[in-house]
Amino acid sequence: MNNPYLELDRAMLGDIYTTTEPMDNLIMLCDEFGSRTPGTPDERAAADFLRGKLEAYGLENARLEPFQHNAWRRGPTSLHIEKPFQKEIPCIALPYCPPTDLTAPLVLLPDGGPASFERAAERLKGGIAAVSSAPPSDVNRVVHRTEMYERSALAGAVGFVFIGMYEGRGPETGSVGGDREGLIPGFSIGHEDAEFLRRQEARLGPLTARLRADCATYPSESWNIVAEIPGETDEIVMIGSHHDGHDIAQGAMDPASGVVSVLEAARVLAKHAKDKLRRTARFIFWSCEEIGLTGAYRHAEATADELDKVRFLLNCDAAGGSGGKGVILNQLKELEPLFEAYEKQMGDAPFGQKTHAFSDHYPYFLRGVPTAYVGNPRGRFTGRGWGHTAYDTVDKLELRHLWAASALAARIVLRAASEENWPARRRAPEEIEEIMRQEPDLVDMRAVSDAYDQLCEERQADGKGAS
Repeated sequence: MNNPYLELDRAMLGDIYTTTEPMDNLIMLCDEFGSRTPGTPDERAAADFLRGKLEAYGLENARLEPFQHNAWRRGPTSLHIEKPFQKEIPCIALPYCPPTDLTAPLVLLPDGGPASFERAAERLKGGIAAVSSAPPSDVNRVVHRTEMYERSALAGAVGFVFIGMYEGRGPETGSVGGDREGLIPGFSIGHEDAEFLRRQEARLGPLTARLRADCATYPSESWNIVAEIPGETDEIVMIGSHHDGHDIAQGAMDPASGVVSVLEAARVLAKHAKDKLRRTARFIFWSCEEIGLTGAYRHAEATADELDKVRFLLNCDAAGGSGGKGVILNQLKELEPLFEAYEKQMGDAPFGQKTHAFSDHYPYFLRGVPTAYVGNPRGRFTGRGWGHTAYDTVDKLELRHLWAASALAARIVLRAASEENWPARRRAPEEIEEIMRQEPDLVDMRAVSDAYDQLCEERQADGKGAS
């Protein structure tokens, strides 16, 4: 097929596939700056590093955009079985877990699907809900950790324990609040310890556990990092990944593999296509994604007046991990003919149609911006792998996957910024509402989230938390 971008494709691909730059940047981000947890000196040092890289690659107006948020600090945490035997279970607190000291029945659910909560409704009242991170088998959609946590609170549980689904990887972390302290304490334990508890419950009867955590939520500051390759018009193509990780690990796959892929796309586009882009390419590294997409929400709000100019946003969260790479359009049927052509031009760049609420494209999607994210249109979600565990480290990543993500990102931005007949436009609120009513992953999640927000407001009015 005719490829009008063939010359630039060859230049960028040849550059990408003959450098170790993405892996060099990954090692620096993870080994030098650790988890880049929001509100920490390491996060600020990583932000300065990223801004410096963007400047060195020749992008313009590279800057840090600060914003205020509520950060969270981990303290001593314990989960102790009180009855019918005494045993300390290794655990961690989940981000935004409130200060905790409570004793209650431990209710081990078979999975986190809605039906499991319905069947255990009576036992959950006043109990501690323990739920696996494994996707439930009886629902044809993703059930996110936050939905499981919110269902637990709505069911009257006084605590939540998230069970890691994988053998040998320990507890799996993840926020239980979005820029605010959780309503009930959230903990996590490993797969093997949960299996031990299930065996003891079957043998000895119901379990009682004591949860203790000395954690704190406090005001802090974080930074989005932004830079541009200016185009000939005032239209904008955005591409980004969040740079913050969880405090228990390096966050090498999630999110740093996406960060370095966006960096590499910025490098080769600035080098080979800087004077050839019709639209401005804006590169952004969001912060505070892991604690409620806060950086993306703040940026979408701060730039609300120019969102009409954003013709496309590509989110590269964790894009450089293993697995197939393509583009998931967020219900943009009008772009399918173009992406069919791009797939043929690029050789292997499949696309699909879907959206979800759990990464940084979502705040812009809600405001009508045409959004998409890098994913595998030919696969289905089966779990996070190493992500959100202590073992999401640099050694799990391969340079070839970073190359592939960087190449895809650079070639898509080139096309989105160059295409004259771009049919996608900013959608009206009622159009977004209709899409959300038809998206299985969003319907139940939003109903649960709305109910949880209402419960938080009621508790806050009563002076009982969720501030």
